[in-house]
Amino acid sequence: MKHFNVTFRLDGRQISIHANATLLEAAGQAGIILNSVCGGKGTCKKCLINLESYNKQVLACQHHIDSDLTVTIPTTSRFYEQKILAHGIDVEAIIPRKPPAPAAQTFGLAVDIGTTTVVAKLIDIATGRCTATAATLNPQARHGDDVISRIAYAQTDPKLAELQKLIIDCINELIADLSSKASIDTSQIHQACIVGNTTMNHIFLKLPITSLGRAPYNAYSLDANDLPAKQLSLEISPDANVHTVENIAGFVGSDTTAVALAVDIDSAEEMMLVVDIGTNGELVLGTADKLYAASCAAGPALEGARITCGSRAVAGAIEAVFVNDDDIDVDVIGSQPPRSICGSGLVDAVAVLLDLGIIDATGRFVESEKLSRRLPLAILPRIIEQDGQPAFVITDQTSAGGQRVLLTQKDIREVQLAKAAIRAGTKLLQQKLNLTDDDIKQILLAGAFGNYIRRESAVRIGLLPDIPVERIRFVGNAASSGAQMILLSGQYREQARQLARKIEYVEVAHEEDFESVFADAMAF
Repeated sequence: MKHFNVTFRLDGRQISIHANATLLEAAGQAGIILNSVCGGKGTCKKCLINLESYNKQVLACQHHIDSDLTVTIPTTSRFYEQKILAHGIDVEAIIPRKPPAPAAQTFGLAVDIGTTTVVAKLIDIATGRCTATAATLNPQARHGDDVISRIAYAQTDPKLAELQKLIIDCINELIADLSSKASIDTSQIHQACIVGNTTMNHIFLKLPITSLGRAPYNAYSLDANDLPAKQLSLEISPDANVHTVENIAGFVGSDTTAVALAVDIDSAEEMMLVVDIGTNGELVLGTADKLYAASCAAGPALEGARITCGSRAVAGAIEAVFVNDDDIDVDVIGSQPPRSICGSGLVDAVAVLLDLGIIDATGRFVESEKLSRRLPLAILPRIIEQDGQPAFVITDQTSAGGQRVLLTQKDIREVQLAKAAIRAGTKLLQQKLNLTDDDIKQILLAGAFGNYIRRESAVRIGLLPDIPVERIRFVGNAASSGAQMILLSGQYREQARQLARKIEYVEVAHEEDFESVFADAMAF
């Protein structure tokens, strides 16, 4: 199958994607979130995009790619460009009527401290616009790839201080990167808003975290904090105020508060589910009347870790897998020979194996002799044995400078465990509200991973409730966007405080039927 390059001119990004994909899919692969309220049906008309070569506008969700394209995206078609200055912000209180002189220009910092990734945005306080973004891996990962490992490590004050220094140094490196990109001095940054899960929040503030590691997993503090930058050794204006947002519970932190704020779930009239998929998956389910939240220990498998050929979403990683006529085809990040597979490709690959009947509902590989009659001839040789276990070769382009990328039986089990944690958490929240899957009118996928997965594949493997895919929308790094909103507006800061107290936390692992629900959720 042919692949074409799509260049997003204003964003400075280019991706390669398979023929007949939509521009909406291409934008998602480029990490650009479009305003697609209708879920890609073409009815809301909000995802208009400019085709420069043809001097016309098309709906991104309806335009299928059949050539190389250069496109530009209008502000009104971007999800968060619109969100930041909407929904009741007192714009005049945030944006001065007369922009200040360049010498007096001031900036703010919005940071989302993830267990795996740290994302920082530099915000022009006068306009509310993001002028630069930087991201990096959380250096604390050397002491464990999940929060439980880091809680166990930081049981003494010196080790807690060590983890705090790692994250402070990391943020300072991002600050230097942002300042360089925007050609400003770090002293021009006069405010900061920091969000993260409760463990990341406590480590950043050097608060005791021992209680987070043992039942009933209570946080030392759920409160917001305001501290001068110099007290935290952040290399911005020394007197800059650093605001950390309210946590919801021991395993649902201020990042979830920020997500809930950014998607405006507090105003939802129909049942909404927000899913932030990461090493720890966070869920919020409900309407303006009642909101429940839960945390699911999904582990790092869906981010490519603990997978034989897994990786993060880097150049050379397979990000999409699909059946092309009588064989398998892939999309690869950076238009390079494939060397690994990241989370979105992993979900696709498992869905494809299920559709082909190569693995069954229990996740086991079906015996080859039972497959030979119904599998295309090009696909059957892909089923091999690797280290004494069955495996499936997704691609083998070693002659072109790539590497053999495969999925083993163990990899399938890792995906099952991760998706079962999230699905079981969702089902237990549904029980609180006596909901069937069809009662959920909208699912919003937050976080970098959520932005890249194909909705059909996520539903096919049982990661998400079984609802029509047009009800599923991507909202990107909503935690970072929520932090930006709180940074800019006292009104949103107060709304975040109220949200954190309104959302009721459910400890799903303590629910009476957790084990049976989890076991059921293991099945594909």
